[in-house]
Amino acid sequence: MDKHRNKKHNNWKNQQNSKNNNFTEQNQKARFYPSSYENRESNQERLKAIEEIKTRQNICPMCSLPITDLTSSLTDKKTNQPVHFECALEEVKKNEEIKENEKIAYIGQGRFGILYYENIRDQKHFSIKKIIEWENRETKSQWRGEISDLYSKIN
Repeated sequence: MDKHRNKKHNNWKNQQNSKNNNFTEQNQKARFYPSSYENRESNQERLKAIEEIKTRQNICPMCSLPITDLTSSLTDKKTNQPVHFECALEEVKKNEEIKENEKIAYIGQGRFGILYYENIRDQKHFSIKKIIEWENRETKSQWRGEISDLYSKIN
């Protein structure tokens, strides 16, 4: 019975090999090599500007400590300067009343939310009870714009 079955169906190993050979041939023909639209000088200038930003001494206005990772910072509401994410989270926690089965979490786009869990052990199922706007979505901070302009270039 096995012999009869093999006659009706091609050998799966031969099928796999022929498929792989066709795929690699097509891949080699249609290979795309992106080219750089920037010349080397402008790329080096951009890298120098990134290094300069990284070496700047940014002080958090909330805790007066240096900010070592500017990319994970949020914008202070009062000064428009970068603040530690943890400092912003602590400020939100001070100003909000948290009840049983609730938790404050960052929900993106400069916003925090008070999350409500029916079962606190089930972290996948929750509802957002309140949204707290930390950053103004209408205005882009100068320091954030400078970073995004430098980092979002396509090489």
